[in-house]
Amino acid sequence: MVKRYLILEDGTVFEGEGFGAPAVTFGEVVFNTAMTGYQEIITNPIYHNQIVIFTQPNVGNSLIHSNVYESIEPPIKGVIVRSLANITAQKGRHRMTLDQYLNLINVPGITNVDTRALIRKLREIGGAVRGSIVPVPDAHAFDQLHATVLTSQQVAQVATPKPYPNPGVGRSIVVVDFGLKNGILRELSRRKCNITVLPYTATVDQIMRLDPDGVVLSSGPGDPHSLKKSVLKMIQELQERVPLFGIGLGHELFAMANGVQVDRVPVEIHGMNHPIKEIITDHVVYANQGAGFQIQRESVNRENLFVTYVDMLTGAVQGLRHRRYPAFSVQFFPDGSPGPDETDPLFDEFMEMTRGTEED
Repeated sequence: MVKRYLILEDGTVFEGEGFGAPAVTFGEVVFNTAMTGYQEIITNPIYHNQIVIFTQPNVGNSLIHSNVYESIEPPIKGVIVRSLANITAQKGRHRMTLDQYLNLINVPGITNVDTRALIRKLREIGGAVRGSIVPVPDAHAFDQLHATVLTSQQVAQVATPKPYPNPGVGRSIVVVDFGLKNGILRELSRRKCNITVLPYTATVDQIMRLDPDGVVLSSGPGDPHSLKKSVLKMIQELQERVPLFGIGLGHELFAMANGVQVDRVPVEIHGMNHPIKEIITDHVVYANQGAGFQIQRESVNRENLFVTYVDMLTGAVQGLRHRRYPAFSVQFFPDGSPGPDETDPLFDEFMEMTRGTEED
């Protein structure tokens, strides 16, 4: 392996050894505490324009599996690990190592990095930290990093530009794509839904023309404030007409459409087995979490919404439900992928809501 470096915009340099593609890359540096599921993480569209650090010391000890991709074109910009597993590819559905896969999608990686020190540094800096993976950490590399402007139009770069079907024999569900991860489609397909995926630019008329029994607002990357006000208007009108389920970015947009303030978290939270408390039952569930923004609880208008879930570690709002309409949302990923499946009954709850439209 050749030397490769991660440089941060504050001038910090971390040395390691390169694997994956021999490319120079720029992105926002975040970390994920998941113990498993690296393939699902690096193919999740929420990591668009991001370099992901894995806190798990040894990564890559399971091969790439053909059935667990979360997107067709991985949006990740780089991978940082403490130790890269030394395994060989096999035939069948497990055909590639992490090194081979990153080479295939032209994404660089670094191993033998002190990831604990790196994560402490990110916590110390706080906010969105830009970084670059380079072969030489010279002045030119830092100049390029400081001159790089990361797009704020991340949803537009990962969401589908055209509608497409995912046929089934059950209820008709429209998924509005803000950066859809495949786990959401898998859960709906398990419930035999007849799914149509629409671009995030879809209008209420275009959605209702499909006569849906329910609408899912998908997860996705980036700042919810970067989307046009027309998206919030669409959500406001939809919630009055059809059952609605928001996930991740969809949750943040549902909140904003109902007058709730959404702010960036000091340090992004990414991981699984994250403890979440359901308020009505006082029951603690564990879920896959990936959030750069959070709802300001004091801004929730209790006449319209009530809080359903809270984060056991930070106290942040993790779920909302509308008081008058069959509409609710969660910050975490109830589909897992990777992670526990304790919260996938939320999809069953959504299905129950859609029964009213079917009976009408």
